[in-house]
Amino acid sequence: MADLPDIFKSQMGLAVVEAKQEIRACNEFTERFGLKLSEEEITELVQCRADALKSSGRVEFGGGILPKLIYAFCDSPYLEQDSYEATLAQLQEAFYYYKTEALDFYTDDELIEYMVCVFNGRAQGSAEYLIETSLDALCRYARDGYDARNADKAGDLF
Repeated sequence: MADLPDIFKSQMGLAVVEAKQEIRACNEFTERFGLKLSEEEITELVQCRADALKSSGRVEFGGGILPKLIYAFCDSPYLEQDSYEATLAQLQEAFYYYKTEALDFYTDDELIEYMVCVFNGRAQGSAEYLIETSLDALCRYARDGYDARNADKAGDLF
């Protein structure tokens, strides 16, 4: 039992290395859109992930949701290199928060698809708009049994 904290530290260290490798691998794909994360930005995003998981009370195995967010958002006409890391940090934090707030009603892919649709649509690239209005509405619908796949009930969500 005395070794338990060292085991946790070792596992956490491996998770950080894995997360960094997965994010680093995304750069090869995103460079065609003029987007690339530096090692410093990757480290910052991995730390943001840990903070977001802690604040949302979530646990995650593997490298995290960030690679899926990167691939989903990298072709957005609203992403620019100078705000790329900050936007990803906001999207990642929002994902974990709203995944919890929606009571895990939506799959990861459904939530990301919704986020991309709103970000590229009515939010016009504003992560703040996406987070403060549309995701809140989506969570209210989830708690009320709303089905995101039913466009007739989507109203002004998109």
